[in-house]
Amino acid sequence: MSLNCSNNSRFLSGFGVRVFPQPGKLEFNFARLIMFLRWLEATILDLGDEMHRVYMWIWSSGDLGLRLLWHVMHLILSTWYFIIGLIGSLESFLISSGLFKRYRDLDISKVQYLAVAIDSDEALQTLKVLELLRWLEAIGLRKVCLYDTAGVLKKSKEALTLLLNNERMSNETTSDPLVDQKCLSLEVISFSDGKQAVAKAADVLLKKHYLSSNTEKPNLTESDMTDALGAIGYREPDPDLMLIYGPARCHMGFPAWRIRYTEIVHMGPLKSMKIGALIKAIHRYTMVHQNYGT
Repeated sequence: MSLNCSNNSRFLSGFGVRVFPQPGKLEFNFARLIMFLRWLEATILDLGDEMHRVYMWIWSSGDLGLRLLWHVMHLILSTWYFIIGLIGSLESFLISSGLFKRYRDLDISKVQYLAVAIDSDEALQTLKVLELLRWLEAIGLRKVCLYDTAGVLKKSKEALTLLLNNERMSNETTSDPLVDQKCLSLEVISFSDGKQAVAKAADVLLKKHYLSSNTEKPNLTESDMTDALGAIGYREPDPDLMLIYGPARCHMGFPAWRIRYTEIVHMGPLKSMKIGALIKAIHRYTMVHQNYGT
């Protein structure tokens, strides 16, 4: 499905933010600090079950000293997460303000197809999803795949289309009709699409290789699965980059055969999304060199 869009020359000015103003003098690299904070955060999350068992043991022991120590540790971790969020917000603001030179010019050509996986509960926030699509369009992306497990986005597809079309009609009055206006091509899928595709592809392979008259049964390869999926009409390209919005740090059941070489980035809750973080994630991908083995 293709969605009409307005002139890209307005960029993000219509959303109340200035992404690329005139070059400034401020240049401070937060990358290493943020990477360290994210590593420490991931380490703490990996200890989640062990920490819960320690908490239950402390609570059942009745030792007031241990309980006080636990609450102090909880306060320290809460403060730590607050600092991480504050630094992330500051970095996002600086990026969206154009104060970091390296983020001003994104090589969008390296992101031919972008996937956005959203937690199904958060996908109910239609206006947030719409705002995210506006940002992606303004940055210059043209092919986007929206995904959630329960199919919430598929149900709200018509609403998203109507809202975007209404914005297009309101912007057409001030845009130059002779300017070539590219459109955002939007694919919306859910977990059920992946299950159906696998079942149909497996049926094709079964009939072709195992129910035929050939006595020799081949060892199926990745290319055989790809051909079977193409034969049943699943020919959409593999995303170059996938952004995950939600509490889970995983692809949430996105069709696995389409993310074999996809770079996956966890973006946090949808309600806390920031355009600076979005620009940073895309910029980091454009700087990555991928080696493909045989």
